[in-house]
Amino acid sequence: KGFVSDLLKNLIINGYKFDMVYAVGPALMMRAVAEVTRPYKIKTIVSLNPIMVDGMGMCGACRVIVGGKTRFTCVDGPEFDAHEVDFMELIRRQRAFLEEEKIALENFEKMRGEVH
Repeated sequence: KGFVSDLLKNLIINGYKFDMVYAVGPALMMRAVAEVTRPYKIKTIVSLNPIMVDGMGMCGACRVIVGGKTRFTCVDGPEFDAHEVDFMELIRRQRAFLEEEKIALENFEKMRGEVH
């Protein structure tokens, strides 16, 4: 039980050597993994999953900041160097429509008769 980043840190502290770490999951977890590996200069790749609308980068829905530059996950990713990703911006964008998403889900459940 616990956080994957804590397990990773314990492994590193106890002498396990990693050439590379891949992290896939919630943005908060990937950010934590990146912060664990950064001081040890372990190459860390994350697979981002922001909303993608058109798959060509034209809509901009999947834009992320990587290395200080705008990238589009649908065409430039989804894998990026974790130490270059602006996770705070990514998380902010992912949370921008939480209330609307909640309302949409409630309406969908009502239509299907699944009100809890």
